[in-house]
Amino acid sequence: MYAMYAAYASGVNTAYTGFRDARDHLKPILDVAGSGRMVTVTRGDQLSAVVSGEQLRRFLDATVQPRARVVMEDGAFAVFIPGVPVAAEATSFADAVDEMTVVLRDYAEDWEDHLYGAPNHADNWGLVNLVRLSSDDQLRAWLVGDGR
Repeated sequence: MYAMYAAYASGVNTAYTGFRDARDHLKPILDVAGSGRMVTVTRGDQLSAVVSGEQLRRFLDATVQPRARVVMEDGAFAVFIPGVPVAAEATSFADAVDEMTVVLRDYAEDWEDHLYGAPNHADNWGLVNLVRLSSDDQLRAWLVGDGR
């Protein structure tokens, strides 16, 4: 109730009921989300949210823990994330991290294509969306924990 009052008081609609209502107001929905606020769209009993991609990326960067592990074995660096079926190997640390960004992008694509519903992959939603919203530089920084 408060959210509806706040939206009314500000003169900006941040809650839409139904697909047609949202479709007819797509530009203002994207404008509001782009300004940093959330817009909700209710369709039947499903509530969806439209948010700024960059704000969501920053939130995921701060909350999805970079659990990457690195081991050196036989002159090569191996990078892996426990519990996620991804790993990369190279002769230098930087090359292993670069390769891991490629592997994570491949995993995110596979997750979107067919893994999202698998019980052992469903909880990787945050990781997948962080990968999708990040540049390679941002993903490398997340992997090695830069700035944390």
